[in-house]
Amino acid sequence: MKTALVCGAGGFIGGHLVGRLKQEGYRVRGVDLKYPEFRRSPADDFVIGDLRDPALCREILDRPYDEVYQLAADMGGAGYVFSGAHDADIMSHSAAINLNVLHGCRKAGVGKVFYSSSACVYPGYNQQDPSSPLCSEDSAYPADPDSEYGWEKLFSERLYLAFRRNHGLDVRIARFHNIFGTEGAWTGGREKAPAAICRKVAEAEDRGWIEIWGDGRQTRSFLYIDECLEGVRRLMDSDLFEPVNIGSEEMVTINGLAEMVIGISGKRLSLRHIEGPLGVRGRNSDNTLIRAKLGWAPSAPLIDGLRSLYPWIRRQVEGGGGA
Repeated sequence: MKTALVCGAGGFIGGHLVGRLKQEGYRVRGVDLKYPEFRRSPADDFVIGDLRDPALCREILDRPYDEVYQLAADMGGAGYVFSGAHDADIMSHSAAINLNVLHGCRKAGVGKVFYSSSACVYPGYNQQDPSSPLCSEDSAYPADPDSEYGWEKLFSERLYLAFRRNHGLDVRIARFHNIFGTEGAWTGGREKAPAAICRKVAEAEDRGWIEIWGDGRQTRSFLYIDECLEGVRRLMDSDLFEPVNIGSEEMVTINGLAEMVIGISGKRLSLRHIEGPLGVRGRNSDNTLIRAKLGWAPSAPLIDGLRSLYPWIRRQVEGGGGA
């Protein structure tokens, strides 16, 4: 039986990843500051603790796991990342976690180490045209991320690659592009755009309106959690150690995203544009490299994921909870 450690197992992606690994027959230890919010973790062992503490990392990395998945980070949606109010925490907390995990993996003789990076590493100057952003993996340099969150992710990518060169760690790095799905943050400021819009639509009265930050013509792509996990597992089974995009190539405006959700809801709503944190004008995954190296790329339509997400968030809004 293969063994895996999932750092950030109480979070959205980490919680789903634990479930995927258990389905594949792994023995899984999870670690996080908290348990998953919406369901009991299927992990064989779950440690509540702070990965910024070197002593905790030494405690949990007490064996040569076959695989370690490092998803723990101080993060959130645009309202958290782009406000500027959390920059010091975002950079220092996440960098401390990665340093501790890497030193622990090296000492424990871990087999493979996965690091979840982000599309936020890409330069702002390549993402000003919402119709044609440039986000191929080789476009990350000259570096100019649009946020301190992106700078920390880029630094940590280089840190993992340095540990590979100098200490022989077998690393895998994925640049996630806006992963969404059920059992994730949907309120409170850390939620991503699909969840935020689903919440606004669920809360709105029929024939009313919802607020959209900016003019709504900024573009993004969004990847449903199931395809994200498929990409992660394929990457771990490959020999590709260079950073690779895991995201959808189905680019949509934020207005278009809102219209999709409104259509699913059956309500008749209008959009009201207000000022708010926006990030870059355009971003879309470039899947050329993952197709060439893994022979696979995400392909599920965005609307399918939204059809799963909206009813789940509507139940949260209505107080019904449930999966």
